[in-house]
Amino acid sequence: MSRPAPRDGSALAARWPRRQALKVLAASLALPAGMLALGRAGAGAASQRWSGESLGGPVGLTLWHQDRGHARRTLAHIAAEVARLDAVFSLYRHDSEIAALNRSGRLSSPSADFVAVLGAARQVFLLSGGAFDPTVQPLWRLHADAHANGAPPSPASVLEARSRVGFQHLEFGPRSVRFAATGMAVTLNGVAQGYITDRVADLLRNEGFEHAMVELGETRALGAAVDGAPFIVSVRNPQAPWIADREVKLADAALSVSGGYGMTFGAPEAHHIFDPRTGRSALSLLDVAVIAPRAMHADALSTAICVAGEGRAAALLAAFPGARAVATRADGTIAHL
Repeated sequence: MSRPAPRDGSALAARWPRRQALKVLAASLALPAGMLALGRAGAGAASQRWSGESLGGPVGLTLWHQDRGHARRTLAHIAAEVARLDAVFSLYRHDSEIAALNRSGRLSSPSADFVAVLGAARQVFLLSGGAFDPTVQPLWRLHADAHANGAPPSPASVLEARSRVGFQHLEFGPRSVRFAATGMAVTLNGVAQGYITDRVADLLRNEGFEHAMVELGETRALGAAVDGAPFIVSVRNPQAPWIADREVKLADAALSVSGGYGMTFGAPEAHHIFDPRTGRSALSLLDVAVIAPRAMHADALSTAICVAGEGRAAALLAAFPGARAVATRADGTIAHL
């Protein structure tokens, strides 16, 4: 799920601490008892855990492999790769590529990673009819500042911020990325987390790992548990405690959960998942959980459906074979999409 974006790409205001509500979820990993016993007994594949930080929040993964030395070397490689991608996509770093773009409106010689994620974002932007739009960062800044001052933004200020939103005004290619309109800014938190998750999962597979649970902002299971059973992930909505936790079975699949409860501006109905068409928070769905083969697609789709609504979900999911979704409507009922 997409993490809330900070106000800018150089520093966070004190009122928005770095780790505030960084992972909406609540997806917690529950491992089969048989797997835990395997790790303790030292038979077969043993588990190893890595934790770190990416895009301003805590991340980690658990893997199982018989060769502990190979696992340790691979985890070191993963740490380096996560750090490299953080320098591309993190709004929490002054020296990242995205921060440089937001500062000057132009980025020369972007990395292949940056261009690839922008390409994926454009695909979902077009499929969603503009509901998924990473250029909503001016709306985030507006609402964050207004909330800090104790009042919601005025209709006139929302209209002005909306005039600086529009992915169609972001031009990119292998040589440069630029905003075609002044005052624009972009956040890729709704797709880059999935991209980083996929990069790490693919790295693990290329290194011969068959069993891993990767949690790098989005969740992706590499294979299944060592006993052959799927991993079990529990999803809950803290704004709807009357709804029972939903268990999702993952094997060679990714999960992304998007919900407005990750960051609110004084009230549950004022949150960080903005509808670029209105400039206000999307309200038709409380949360959306998407299961898909790739974490990047699950990431973008969960946000897109949150904004576009239930009626557009089928067309969005159909564009990505193997993707499916479960959503909580505003009235608390569950929709299987």
